[in-house]
Amino acid sequence: MIRFRRRTCITLSIFIFLVCLIMAGLKHLRPENAAFGSPFGLGLFPGFHRASVLEKIPDSENHLKGNTVTETNTLPAPKDKVYQLDMEEFPPPNYDLHIFYYTWYGNPQFDGKYIHWNHPLLKHWDAKIANSFPLGKHNPPDDVGANFYPELGPYSSRDPSVIDAHMKQIRSSSVGVISVSWYPPGISDDNGEPTDDFIPSILDKAHSYGLKVNFHIEPYRNRDDYSLRNNVVYIIDKYGSHPAFYKYKTDNGRTLPMFYIYDSYITTPGTWANLLTSSGSQSIRNTPYDGIFMALLVEEKHKHDILRGGFDGFYTYFATNGFSYGSSHQHWSSLKEFCNTNNLLFIPSVGPGYIDTSIRPWNFQNTRNRINGKYYETAINAALLVRPKIISITSFNEWHEGTQIEAAIPKKTAQMKYEDYLPHKPNIYLELTRKWSEKYMKEKEHWLV
Repeated sequence: MIRFRRRTCITLSIFIFLVCLIMAGLKHLRPENAAFGSPFGLGLFPGFHRASVLEKIPDSENHLKGNTVTETNTLPAPKDKVYQLDMEEFPPPNYDLHIFYYTWYGNPQFDGKYIHWNHPLLKHWDAKIANSFPLGKHNPPDDVGANFYPELGPYSSRDPSVIDAHMKQIRSSSVGVISVSWYPPGISDDNGEPTDDFIPSILDKAHSYGLKVNFHIEPYRNRDDYSLRNNVVYIIDKYGSHPAFYKYKTDNGRTLPMFYIYDSYITTPGTWANLLTSSGSQSIRNTPYDGIFMALLVEEKHKHDILRGGFDGFYTYFATNGFSYGSSHQHWSSLKEFCNTNNLLFIPSVGPGYIDTSIRPWNFQNTRNRINGKYYETAINAALLVRPKIISITSFNEWHEGTQIEAAIPKKTAQMKYEDYLPHKPNIYLELTRKWSEKYMKEKEHWLV
């Protein structure tokens, strides 16, 4: 009897321990409390704390940028490096999958210095909290401003071999459209690096892999209806004839370029209406420079501002489920219904996880564990449930925020151990994207019937 009780106690203890582990994992899939109402969450958006909006450019505090979940199976670890694949081995590109792409990285070999890999640790706006965390900068190549370590090392975005490797990785994932973070000529990010200089190389290399490119316009100083009109004219005049320049086919048969407008909500709806409505003083409608303009929706009320501003739709960007109204999977159904009612395009944004404590050491609340790919699959599945015409992915290579699907490797130094994709291989998230892209394309065939 004593032996039986002992065995029963041991069995019960093991069962309770396993249940606790499972519950801890599920909490990362859908947090019990969204970040709103918390000083950690609110301060990550411009306008919610005293910091200038220009602190965002391009990656400061505000750029963090119930689910119905069906059971999914994470793929086994792929065997080969993705960029060893030949063209005939690539899946067909899915032009309804867009991925956010960043060109702000640099190293001494190509740029004379490290850029962005040496990202500073950002200070919390609350002095009481800030005093509890370190300041300083990262020191590449072993110490980079990311919680994961890239398989390509701390690369330069202008390195032709890196651009080629990136296009191969993206094409291998079946993603068809690259949404490039962009500032106008003469305007740079907070490291003083221009982004327009990279566009010709990206367009050419993207074309060689059958990919398309559109523009994710960042919130540069004094961005308004007038300056954005000039941006659009410049982009279309300079790049519009390139075969890799992405154009979206509308329901009425028109093919128009698409622009994502990051942090659109910091500009008033009336200002946007000047540009995006047919009666506006700077109207771009029904001109050679017309397009599909996607606003960023953060709060629920933004959907009404977006409609008044004349936008064609909105996207949600952030990879943290529960961080904002727009990024919360449970709200996608109602947002899609609003778009259907008002003839707007809804583009949900999915991501593999989120962790930015390498640059915001105080922001542990918004971390979302990848759970060996399950978090990503849950997000994509939630997007598919609302039958979107386009899905966006956050991101290919936003390493600072740990949203990348680019290949990463395990790495350990005397100071730290990086996160990794183990037990899977470095390109597991590219493989998962390919798997779900195929499912997306098959399901869309039934939606159209």
